[in-house]
Amino acid sequence: MTEKYDVVIIGSGLGGLVSAIILAREGYSVCVLEKNQQFGGNLQTFVRDKTIFDTGVHYIGGLSEGQNLYRYFKYLDILDDITLKKMDEDGFDVITFDNDPKEYHHAQGYDNFKKVLLKEFPEEESAIDAYCKKMQDTCSFFPLYGLKLGKPYYENTSLFEVRAKEFIDSITKNEKLRAVLGGSNLLYAGEGERTPFYMHALSVNSYIESSYRCINGGSQITKALLARLREKGGKAYKRHEVTKFETENGVVTAVQTANGKTIYGDIFISNVDPKMTLEMIGSENFRKSYTSRIENIESTIAAFSLYLVLKPNCFKYLNHNYYHFKDYKSIWDVHNYTQESWPEAYMISMGIKKDMKEYGDNITIMTYMRFEEMVPWIDTFNTAAQKNDRGQTYEEFKAYKAEIIIKELEKKFPNLRECIESVYTSTPLSYRDYIGCNNGSMYGYVKDASNPLKSFVSPRTKIKNLYFTGQSLNMHGILGVTISGVVTCSEILGGEYLLNKILETTEKEEIT
Repeated sequence: MTEKYDVVIIGSGLGGLVSAIILAREGYSVCVLEKNQQFGGNLQTFVRDKTIFDTGVHYIGGLSEGQNLYRYFKYLDILDDITLKKMDEDGFDVITFDNDPKEYHHAQGYDNFKKVLLKEFPEEESAIDAYCKKMQDTCSFFPLYGLKLGKPYYENTSLFEVRAKEFIDSITKNEKLRAVLGGSNLLYAGEGERTPFYMHALSVNSYIESSYRCINGGSQITKALLARLREKGGKAYKRHEVTKFETENGVVTAVQTANGKTIYGDIFISNVDPKMTLEMIGSENFRKSYTSRIENIESTIAAFSLYLVLKPNCFKYLNHNYYHFKDYKSIWDVHNYTQESWPEAYMISMGIKKDMKEYGDNITIMTYMRFEEMVPWIDTFNTAAQKNDRGQTYEEFKAYKAEIIIKELEKKFPNLRECIESVYTSTPLSYRDYIGCNNGSMYGYVKDASNPLKSFVSPRTKIKNLYFTGQSLNMHGILGVTISGVVTCSEILGGEYLLNKILETTEKEEIT
């Protein structure tokens, strides 16, 4: 292993790999260090009973020609390596509620989105128009979201103070329409009292523009990124867990790994949760105020996921997701579940294989779970590289929770149980150990409209050669984290320079 690199990146999630490719293309020698046996963070897939499951990438937005993620992926030169299936045009997301047989569809394309909703809510044209306009206007305030130059989004603080629930409630008195418009809020862990509308807009807008599933899972994105990185001379090593940063005279000089290696560098980029990064570096290297601020940022709620392997030719493939809520009047409060009411909401997604026809082979169901439920097993760590049996009580807990969810699913799909071949689960501990999220957090840090800058984390840290990237910076999701890699590299290369490079690659479009 080369002893020294220009850039050392800790963690091979999407933000780390995007940063690695950008800098390798600019002539830097780059090394990516990954603790797990698989690269990719939330892009990881796993196989159970010969069936591929995604850990985090259930669908991707903005990937039709000319759209924002398409243009970023074109710059990264990975589009030809990714096989996609476009989701249902007239309902990529379907919102449903207990005691309501209707299904409410989110359609692709804003004109189609309006048209489909108007069939269910013919009296609500002005509200639906206002919603669509606000979505598009809000996204336009984020320059890199539209691949444009402009002031950093965080300078427009008034944008942060509009709450998602508050705005949606303001445009209509129809409670069912309110619930349908906010119904995919599991995408960003939406909370009524806190979540800003911009989080809703940035998370949902690209899916309305276009929605796709990755055939054979999201790990193909990782493979494509690694191929481009290696073509540019970059290195990536798995099973290299960084345990400590070495510092000298206020800068990071090297990192140490669990397998006894020391890797030196000039620039270090952490794709690991900032809280965990500070622990590895040591708080003595930062001002108390900075350490305290990062430590006190609240992480979003964690998740429990159920993975069902299906019997062959039994359950028809659904080319859309379901977001289901027990009570349409409380879609913004489902994180406040009790043991009796759990799960108050869930998301259903199906994976797709190459050459798959009428029937699906797997279903993933995701719902909220607070990390405090993990207290009995909190000191156990279990990854593919480091096996650790959490014991019978943990297995019983997971089986009990899985059964509750299956019973809920049977209300929607009465024949589901007879189609299940096998059942697997993941808890907040799985996300903590495999993905490296603080307390198994789903989406980085909580964004709060009443204190918008509290959770703002700059890619530039108080150590001049240490940078952050990843979902804790500004946005999560495939598009958000891709942009976070661009934001981080802009700090190193210069924002205008890098954006011009990206635009040159994507048909030399004019900067406006």
